[in-house]
Amino acid sequence: MEVSVELIKELREQCGAGVMECRNALLEVGGDINKALVILKEKGIQKAQKKAGRATAQGLVEAYVHPGGRIGALIEVNCETDFVARTDEFKELAHELAMQVAALAPQYIDAGEIPEGSGEDPQSACLLQQPYIRDPGKTVQELITEIIAKVGENIRVGRFARFELGVRD
Repeated sequence: MEVSVELIKELREQCGAGVMECRNALLEVGGDINKALVILKEKGIQKAQKKAGRATAQGLVEAYVHPGGRIGALIEVNCETDFVARTDEFKELAHELAMQVAALAPQYIDAGEIPEGSGEDPQSACLLQQPYIRDPGKTVQELITEIIAKVGENIRVGRFARFELGVRD
């Protein structure tokens, strides 16, 4: 079976994977875009798991101030190279994560940071476990995993801070 260029292009626009990856996924499922998206998502998760142990010494600090100036957030997002840190995908991810911090006020990056016996819900207290504000059907960790699959490097949230006028920790 041959897959049309238009179909490959459509799949590529939806997931950001490479041309050959899209073509191979479509061939594998007989041209069904939804099934191909599932396959590419699984491959992206596998790529992210392989890269998880790699050092992330580059990156950027992103600031977000909500309109009205009453809430703001700073976030450090790390990657492996400065080349990736300068890409639009990485910058957009950092901005989205800063907005996530401002909107949902997480206290920790991951569930491993929650103190023993505190009883806090990881889904609300931990940035990576929170539902992504633009698509509640996926978590922030899943968003990061998608970008890892696109850029081909490990990505981590280094630290963050949230500021709200009149509220002190």
